[in-house]
Amino acid sequence: MSTTDTLFAGSIPEVYDRAMVPLIFEPYARDLAERVAKLEPQSVLEVAAGTGVVTRALAAKLPAPTRIIATDLNQPMLDHARTRMADDPRITWQQADAQALPFENAWFDAVVCQFGAMFFPDRVAAYGQARRVMRPGGHFVFNVWSAIEENEFAEEVTRALGTLFPADPPRFLARTPHGYHNADAIRADVHAAGFHDVSIEALGAVSAAPSPYEAAAAYCQGTLLRAEIEARGGSLEEATRHVANAMGKRFGEGPVSGRIRALVVTAA
Repeated sequence: MSTTDTLFAGSIPEVYDRAMVPLIFEPYARDLAERVAKLEPQSVLEVAAGTGVVTRALAAKLPAPTRIIATDLNQPMLDHARTRMADDPRITWQQADAQALPFENAWFDAVVCQFGAMFFPDRVAAYGQARRVMRPGGHFVFNVWSAIEENEFAEEVTRALGTLFPADPPRFLARTPHGYHNADAIRADVHAAGFHDVSIEALGAVSAAPSPYEAAAAYCQGTLLRAEIEARGGSLEEATRHVANAMGKRFGEGPVSGRIRALVVTAA
């Protein structure tokens, strides 16, 4: 993983929340919130909260007394998330590194993480931190993307950018968001962190956008692909239109949809 693969700043948080969240993240956020709600926790820690899509889903599902602390490594992402839920007294927003959580042992009934584990340099350490801050009987619930070949929009975006920059193809999506998808490896990491009861479930969904351009813009301008495009001297708008053209050929003009797939992990 490149050192730039965790730098969500500048205009990325706003575009990410406006474009990427409804494109691929919302159905999985609802799924995680439903799983956590069934556990009936009194306190929840969210790590890698990003712009707060899971935080919002948790707040909608959990009863009023439940305390939620939402953390992320990137303060700009949390700043944007806070603007969406500034008036909810149940939620505390706090910058934190998942590999060194600033909480005492056994504070939380549940720890949840949506599509963040792929970005952790030391996943076993991060999982160990989740276990440390959980009370006995607590649960750690997280998800990761499956292989890029099983996520059609991400696959097409990566292929199209490879034709635009053949000498140095931008590989952020394949390298990081879709780079941690082997269930056996994930299970081994979670076990190494001290969890004994681990289940992994594949969960498919459909990603939809009003047009190929809007899907392309979400990926090219609302993710760290933006930095890779700009680092290669490319025009962000030209790259977006190039990807949109490729997506239009594959998925059609007008409203487009494609398969997405993730793995949901529950550990106790």
